[in-house]
Amino acid sequence: MNPYEQYISTLASLQREAREYPLGAFPPYPRPAPSPDAPVALIFSPHPDDEVIVGGWALRLLREKRWRVVNVAVTHGSNVQRQPERWAELSACCGCIGFDLVTTAPRGLEGINPKARASDPDGWTTKVETVRALLDTWQPAAIFYPHESDWNSTHVGTHWLVKDALASLPAAFTCAAIETEYWAQMPAPNVLVECPAQDLASLVTALTFHVGEVRRNPYHLTLPAWMMDNVRRGGEWVGGQGQAAPAFLFGTLYRVGRWRNRRFEPVAVPAPFLSAADDPSAPLA
Repeated sequence: MNPYEQYISTLASLQREAREYPLGAFPPYPRPAPSPDAPVALIFSPHPDDEVIVGGWALRLLREKRWRVVNVAVTHGSNVQRQPERWAELSACCGCIGFDLVTTAPRGLEGINPKARASDPDGWTTKVETVRALLDTWQPAAIFYPHESDWNSTHVGTHWLVKDALASLPAAFTCAAIETEYWAQMPAPNVLVECPAQDLASLVTALTFHVGEVRRNPYHLTLPAWMMDNVRRGGEWVGGQGQAAPAFLFGTLYRVGRWRNRRFEPVAVPAPFLSAADDPSAPLA
């Protein structure tokens, strides 16, 4: 018997079966209580659901190092009629996974894209000031935001919104700046972070609270495959061409640097692969 035929058959069967699983309505995961002076990580999410799709590293900081993780809802989605529902779904998702949640405006910001940045500089400045105020308030040790070529116009717009806000802060402001990817691969990631199976199950579960989105496109069921492909690609992109892939199965690629003196500075990470046995805060020192 060819075992690969069984492998693919089982995989396809599991995917079909999982489409019938319930969405949302799961109890919250236990959340380690952060200390009052715990480091803060801000996730700047272009849309509700991005916080858990790219949130593997942030979840490890929360669970293993007791950081406070705060999701910043930059927009509440482009469908105005759906925005209240998406906020409710997002609130339930963050409650499940253990992320704090803040929004940039009662219904999120509108027009977060490169076209708006170029055509309406005054309006863009107002939005930048909103993000600047959040950065100033939270004084994060680390921020997560999309890389500049992440295809979706709101993802690209969020990149520039955060960069413009950072550049408006005093030169003394510094934090770890971590670029994420989802819709398009970033050209130069520098760290591959393992997502332990238990964490991945939590992220998938939390993602199901975005009921309207995963009914349209089952992002939750394809998240494991995306993370497996990250390990395939990251094994050589980060580890070096021709090098052996890491031993772990699921992971996410990031580009970590440091914002200092009003600019992004690449940093030398201790090791290209951050496994479950490693300290997830080590590259952020």
